[in-house]
Amino acid sequence: MAARSAARRIAVVEDEQDIRDNYLEALARAGHEVEGHATRAEAEAAFARRLPDLAILDIWLGADREAGMTLCRDLRARDPALPIIFLSNMDSEIDIVSGLRLGADDYLVKAHITMAQLLARISALFRRQDALEQVRSAQQPLDIGALRLDLDRLETRWKDKVVDLTITEFEIVRALTRQVGHLRDRDTLMRSANIYVEPNTMTAHIKRIRDKFVAVDPSFSMIDTVYGRGYRWNGAAGR
Repeated sequence: MAARSAARRIAVVEDEQDIRDNYLEALARAGHEVEGHATRAEAEAAFARRLPDLAILDIWLGADREAGMTLCRDLRARDPALPIIFLSNMDSEIDIVSGLRLGADDYLVKAHITMAQLLARISALFRRQDALEQVRSAQQPLDIGALRLDLDRLETRWKDKVVDLTITEFEIVRALTRQVGHLRDRDTLMRSANIYVEPNTMTAHIKRIRDKFVAVDPSFSMIDTVYGRGYRWNGAAGR
């Protein structure tokens, strides 16, 4: 694997120029290389030449109401580990779940996020990526009951069936299974998974993970939610 340059390249896809310029300026001050795009076509052309190290996507670009969703799906197909953040005015639970379903790592609402918080999210995603790269080539697959996590291939299997998890979902499952049966509150789980998301985003991630396991095994019941306290991987079954 080629050595990674110190500066990460971040793409901001946002149709409002003032907002886009503010993001680009703040990211550049933080030491990142930046590129800004106003339309889906412009972003697609740039990504065809070179993928960024992280993408920040608005959903609605001009008259194209699903531009960001399309870009996210295409980026995820090209690079399963590329960090992707939605930054949108659309704040319904359906919007958040839809974004995560397409493989985004985080979903932020413009009105509720400060630049400092955005930079913290970006730093957390890059830390996760660095940590994963350090262990991928050295780690053997992890077997926890009927679960197998292959860090080298970023592949999840349950009862020998592939579960199609995103990289963030993979890291959440890996964090949950580090101490089977132990309850992890949201903050502890985020630190262990090297992510930093809002409570409703974590809830949506857990729901998506459950749904994906249930899709390959309708009897799956390994992830417990203890409301107000956190989550755990249940060690009482799944052998």
